[in-house]
Amino acid sequence: MKDDTMTGTIYLGADTRPLEQGWTLLMTEAGRYRAPADLPRTAFHISAPVPGTVAAALTEAGLFDPADPSPLHDKDVWYRRSLAGERPGPAVLRFEGLATIAEIFVNGALQHTSESMFEPVDLALDMSGDDELVICFRALQPYFEKKGPRARWRPQIIDQQGLRLVRTSLLGHMPGWCPEIHPVGPYRPISLIRPSRDNVSGLRINADLDEFGTGHLTVKLEQKTGTELAILCCGRTAQFEKGSPGRLIAKLELPAVAAWWPRTHGDPILHDVALAIEGRIHPLGLVGFRRIEVDRDEDGKGFGLKVNGVPVFCRGAVWTNTDLLRLPSSAEAYAPWLAKAAEANMNMIRIGGTMTYESTDFFRLCDRLGIMVWQDLMFANFDYPVSDEEFSRRAVAEVETILASLQGHPSLVVIAGGSEVFQQGAMLGLPERIWQSEFFTGTLARATRDHRPDVAYIPNSPYGGSMPFAPNEGVTHYYGVGAYQRPLEDARRENVRFAAECLAFAHVPQQRTLDDNLAVPPVHDPRWKGRVPRDRSASWDFEDVRDHYLAQLYAVDPARLRREDPAAYLDHSRATTAEVVTETFAEWRRSGSSCRGALTWTFQDLEAGPGWGVIDATGEPKSVWYALKRIFRPIQVLLTDEGTNGLDIHLVNETATSETVTLEIACLRDGSQAVVSASRAMSLDARSSHRLPATELFGAFFDTTYAYRFGPPSHDVTVARLVGTGGNLIAEAFHFPQGRNAAKHPAKVDHAIQDIDGIWWLELSTSQFAQSVHLDFDHFWPGDDWFHLAPGRVKRIRLSPRDGIEPGQKPRGTLRHFGSRTVQSLC
Repeated sequence: MKDDTMTGTIYLGADTRPLEQGWTLLMTEAGRYRAPADLPRTAFHISAPVPGTVAAALTEAGLFDPADPSPLHDKDVWYRRSLAGERPGPAVLRFEGLATIAEIFVNGALQHTSESMFEPVDLALDMSGDDELVICFRALQPYFEKKGPRARWRPQIIDQQGLRLVRTSLLGHMPGWCPEIHPVGPYRPISLIRPSRDNVSGLRINADLDEFGTGHLTVKLEQKTGTELAILCCGRTAQFEKGSPGRLIAKLELPAVAAWWPRTHGDPILHDVALAIEGRIHPLGLVGFRRIEVDRDEDGKGFGLKVNGVPVFCRGAVWTNTDLLRLPSSAEAYAPWLAKAAEANMNMIRIGGTMTYESTDFFRLCDRLGIMVWQDLMFANFDYPVSDEEFSRRAVAEVETILASLQGHPSLVVIAGGSEVFQQGAMLGLPERIWQSEFFTGTLARATRDHRPDVAYIPNSPYGGSMPFAPNEGVTHYYGVGAYQRPLEDARRENVRFAAECLAFAHVPQQRTLDDNLAVPPVHDPRWKGRVPRDRSASWDFEDVRDHYLAQLYAVDPARLRREDPAAYLDHSRATTAEVVTETFAEWRRSGSSCRGALTWTFQDLEAGPGWGVIDATGEPKSVWYALKRIFRPIQVLLTDEGTNGLDIHLVNETATSETVTLEIACLRDGSQAVVSASRAMSLDARSSHRLPATELFGAFFDTTYAYRFGPPSHDVTVARLVGTGGNLIAEAFHFPQGRNAAKHPAKVDHAIQDIDGIWWLELSTSQFAQSVHLDFDHFWPGDDWFHLAPGRVKRIRLSPRDGIEPGQKPRGTLRHFGSRTVQSLC
């Protein structure tokens, strides 16, 4: 399916060829040349792949250093490609994304000026067979300096205030947040289309599911009357009939259709949809039938999602970009990252308003993987000139174009009008009438309803409450635990309803990433510090935040530990953020929690180093990714410290089937001797959660939380397990009544590596508790890492081969844990 995003025309059965090779570029002074005829013809010598960016092309030519980027917005950049030899006749040139002010010349004549990075362009032309295509990307600096309506606030995180007037990404313009690599160039594909006889316009696809399990497929389009049209899905057919003036409509009812579910709650089932024109069948893609409802809680102040009538705890992360240098948008670029999100049991990804729109390939993959997408529209932080009629018109056209390309994708479930626009104004003390604009509450809401009536819309993120950023109402950006250095208990005290972003830390990558990409002393080296995220106006950075919790969790001075044992400092830093997210999400997922979802900030780093990402820029998962993978399990056991009320056990089963399990709990002295233990066989109903006090299992009082302190502490760690009917370990949870330092034991870990049906497995066991076990394999990566290992059960971990491994190579690696300085060999 090809969508003419300028005219709304879809070219069905067209001959489409990407124009990827044969491009060269030239950089010139801003404004020096007005047309291709003025250019020195011999100057085009830098090869420029398309899709791609100027930064990527210059890097390949050795003229740009991504680690020390040069400004790109003070130059004009010309791209040139010959179309000589192309078959003469009618054709369409499609430009899916040009960053940002781009003049398109064909045979030296200006055909179109694109003023938005988010504006696809289709140019119809009659090709001669000896044509030339030139695109000039004009320097943005003069546009930044233009005067517009007076801004009532100026966000500190963005270096160019003039960006409020230009429709381009904020990536590259947020010092301390991401590298200053400016997005310039044809970052999306350019294609040559030879239309066939079949085309339609104004396509709308809506796939919905009612409360009785019947799927409703509605397709609307514009087409000449008299043409025989039909829609096909699930073995059924519906003819098109006249709808509103100039529109045709077809409706299909599909009783008991297989529904689409987020991966944590069911199977993401998709169905083919096709359009028949005079009997000629044209696939329109895959759709999923699901129903999205907003759950406001009993008090009307909450925010949560129901999918197909089932409340879903949404968890995942905020997406940044697969590669800031190249800005790729293909399925091949997205797949490794989204596969990691799926493996980590994430069921939602948010595309934030400070990033850029992703392509339909992103949504196709999320459809298949069962990952819901929260899409911010690309309006963030600024006081946009929405009262300007032309700005508002183009902004609405941008949103309509984006949503038109996402027809029928079940993964799209939430659209936010923007990010932190309301928050910026409110935090400066401005009255609500100034920051809560009708553009976001009305104009964009109507555009969303018109194109995607099946998704939830909120005017901005965060939103709700007396202040838009208050955690206890609506959607918040929660940094109580994190940037504001509140105690871990704050996650409950704040009564968080839905955190669209949270838990930002400078997560330390695995050592292999540092050795290969940032082999400098941690923290004090300026090259290290230059990759630590920070707010520009703050006197602290997110490494200070991490160190605050390191001191709390392990009762050590981070600065002293760093001086005396840098390796131990890095390991404790990795363990710290893993433990903090585990504790916080256990609080939010417990029975009785007010929280309906939380997304960590962010999913991936934009450069190798201690960034916000839970996966580093090379694609290697960090310690926190493994922690999220464990705490996000659909079938889960959680422990919460309720003080003198004791230790509560929470059991969660989000799946569609009941689960027979055995719950085990043991309080261990010296990490080995069970001073009290119990077990209970249980059946966890589908879509259920349970809470029971630990003492209910023990059958008598026991000071599990060491809150009464009648005598010396009797244990240093409590272990809870869910075990399946076949003895397989489903989930574990841990509690440290005396703190984590008291549970560091010199445990010896036994291991075995086995090849079972061509898959390598590592089996670990111990007679004494081993804290924060870290595995490192040169040619394999483990399915779990930075975990606690308790006695009583064998832990099996899959070892997956890394790229480039030699056939038949056996895993060899090392194991270390807190409590022992010994590095064990694994082979």
